[in-house]
Amino acid sequence: MFYLNRRPTQTCLSFQPRLQAETSSNADTPEALKRLKTYILFGKPFDGGKRMDHGGQQHQQQHPMEQQHQSYHQQHPAMMRLYEVQKEVQSLGPQVCTFSGLQHDRDYKRVERELTRLLLEVDKVDTEGKPELQGARKRAAQEVEGLLRYLEENATHPSRIAIEDLSNEARQLVDDRVVAPQRSGGVAEINDELVDALQEIILRLTQVKTEGRVPLRKARYRALTRLCAVQDVVEGRTQQQTLSLPLSGETNESVHRINQVMVKVCVARGQLVALLMGLSGRDSCAHLSRILTEMQVELDALDVSGNAAIRNYRKQVVEEINGLLKHLDLEGEGEDTRRYDLGQNNSIREIEAVRAHVSHLREGVLRHCMMGDLSFRPKAELQSLLTHLDQVDTAKNPCIREARRRAVVEVQAIITFLDLREALARRQPGPAEHPSHRSVWLVLGSLSDLQAQALGFDGKRVDKSYMMLEELLTKQLLALDAVDPQGDETTKMARKQAVKFAQNILNYLDMKTDEWEY
Repeated sequence: MFYLNRRPTQTCLSFQPRLQAETSSNADTPEALKRLKTYILFGKPFDGGKRMDHGGQQHQQQHPMEQQHQSYHQQHPAMMRLYEVQKEVQSLGPQVCTFSGLQHDRDYKRVERELTRLLLEVDKVDTEGKPELQGARKRAAQEVEGLLRYLEENATHPSRIAIEDLSNEARQLVDDRVVAPQRSGGVAEINDELVDALQEIILRLTQVKTEGRVPLRKARYRALTRLCAVQDVVEGRTQQQTLSLPLSGETNESVHRINQVMVKVCVARGQLVALLMGLSGRDSCAHLSRILTEMQVELDALDVSGNAAIRNYRKQVVEEINGLLKHLDLEGEGEDTRRYDLGQNNSIREIEAVRAHVSHLREGVLRHCMMGDLSFRPKAELQSLLTHLDQVDTAKNPCIREARRRAVVEVQAIITFLDLREALARRQPGPAEHPSHRSVWLVLGSLSDLQAQALGFDGKRVDKSYMMLEELLTKQLLALDAVDPQGDETTKMARKQAVKFAQNILNYLDMKTDEWEY
């Protein structure tokens, strides 16, 4: 029997009913014991990495019945060989569950080759026609097939392809504007336009969905950390171009030597950007780190005690070198850490705690509004939550920044809802009110009701209620567009604010339903 066809893996729960039946009835018969020990030989088929804790193996306790019949397993050559295969599968499991590359990567081909070899080894096991051995061999093959399928699914997942496409887009941008000009002896095009372009790609990366898969989270995290590091280096360079330094070399011999180091730092900056973006085939982070460390030693050896300006100049260059060295630590980032699992991040936990509090306040506000009670106005509490969110440390992580931004939008949505409700309750139109101005307020009254529905909406974009709510909001925008101010400046201002209010509700509704994850 040959198992390379990769049939769908049987779920881990499929063995449990049979196992319970064997242990509850006729459990003392030899036939039942044989079947029992076969079921627990390989335990559960591979479940897509859910039993792996970021690649760490879970040590499963042996079942008492397996211990009783351990001698039988050791005696039979087929069982012994299957156990050897199982050990190799367990060693490859963590590598599969944390692999974040693509199909053309060297590690992918290596792991795939090893797993295919294990399938062939399983197929060679002689079961001698015994059902219990055949069942054990089948489950061993399913375990390997599950790993192969999980490896392939993550490497070819649409989100993984999207991450790679965005990385390539950023790589091309940096190559055209920074790396290529420096290699040809020209000047890099570093300006605000480049910084904004990098920021736009970073925002698009944060929107890539990972479905909770460890390899996809890891791939997104690694791409983001490198791109943010490049952005930081570029922004630092943009700021430095506005300084009056370096000082003239005629001032002091030390200044001349600092200027020479400064030129080397500029070259190292370009090399670092190339390394972070995968555009350097010869250099390595270790080599560049040695070069920068030698620059620091050279600067430390200078005697600049007699001149404060030169001392500050050297300090600035040393800080620049330290900034570059900090980014060189990213070479192993995402490999040996769990930072891509932001569910365990303290900042994310703070944000989630605030969101839970906001959800409780939102329910209270909507409940009181339905009863026509405007006395419940927790604006001071909401403002304190905004202050708390502003103090959350994002560690320059774009995903944490996005999570914080979304939490801020949720708080602001409730505050604007309360403000509009209060304004509508206080409104006392006079007989001299402009008809167009009255029309704008009528639309605002409808928008207030629609915002209450948006705040309480808890569905998806495919839901009929979402489509109806979106259509009603669009109609209010059209109604505002049809309002003719007739030259009245107050009406113009009111209509402009009402349009912005309606668009904010639509954006809030989109944010609630875009299924974003960190």
